[in-house]
Amino acid sequence: MNKVEWSDEVQNIMVGDLTAAISYLTPAGGAVVTTVSPLGIVDRAAGTVGFTTSLGFGKKLEHILRNPRMAICYHARDHGFSTSSSLVLVQGHASVKLTPSPERLDALEVQMARYLGEAPSGRVWDWILREYHQERVVVDIQVDRVTTWPDLSAAGARSTGEPAWPTAPDSQPAPAKGTGPRVDIAKIGKRLRKPPHRLLAFQGADGYPVVVPVGITGQGPEGVQLEAPEGLLPEGARRAGLVTHQYNAKCVGLTVCMCTGWLEVSGNGARYAPHTFRVLSAPPMKNLMMLANGLAAKHGLRQARRNGTVESLAKLAAGTRETTA
Repeated sequence: MNKVEWSDEVQNIMVGDLTAAISYLTPAGGAVVTTVSPLGIVDRAAGTVGFTTSLGFGKKLEHILRNPRMAICYHARDHGFSTSSSLVLVQGHASVKLTPSPERLDALEVQMARYLGEAPSGRVWDWILREYHQERVVVDIQVDRVTTWPDLSAAGARSTGEPAWPTAPDSQPAPAKGTGPRVDIAKIGKRLRKPPHRLLAFQGADGYPVVVPVGITGQGPEGVQLEAPEGLLPEGARRAGLVTHQYNAKCVGLTVCMCTGWLEVSGNGARYAPHTFRVLSAPPMKNLMMLANGLAAKHGLRQARRNGTVESLAKLAAGTRETTA
């Protein structure tokens, strides 16, 4: 596939946004969606975008290594550097760097300072944040398609270059455990609705994840009701991921609510039945947040080494390189 090019406006969004939503696929055909701080990781000349994560998130990295089709949605301008009103969805193939070069890690620290603020330093802080800064994983996405909408709600005409936007995906078989909610909707409904940013992800007809903004209009025993611009959600039923989130400047204080579940779309509207629910949060105090990040990185790395995750990911990464060589 030829290198994909994009406009100056899209470049400004990619470099400027403080947060973005990423989505990757599961073996069952579901899509998981969560948020990252992409730190302006964009190489326009190479046709790539990216983000950084931790070895402590082994399951996410395993899914990406097994199926590198990914999407990243630049959907929010809060506290960033771009003032564009456009929504940008990037789809492509991911390449996971489990051990980035020292030069790249140094460059990441500079980017972190720009987007997330200067990290505390000193003998104790350097020890606390050692794994957080030096044991990073970088995921580069070779861009295969860029799609834009003129409005962050995905209203208005969609603009897609080559390859063209695929036809709507077929419905998926129902899960063996049933399609209804597996969590208490009464308890999680309010938490899902509180954050201002809400995105849904599902597998498109060409095998790439699709990430789009949605609204939550109500809830009941069968799930939550969603709304979206006409034609944005495909008719039928399928596995899907849902994320709602909010964040402050420099991401000092944030809340991320994540679900996996079952989506049904018909002429009567869209209903989402959550099967799993998870909340991640960070306190709105810089040093307390960095302490939590540093200790979580230490614990996650130790656990990943102890339970064989690091070794397993290294083997998967080596196999991926051999396959694509």
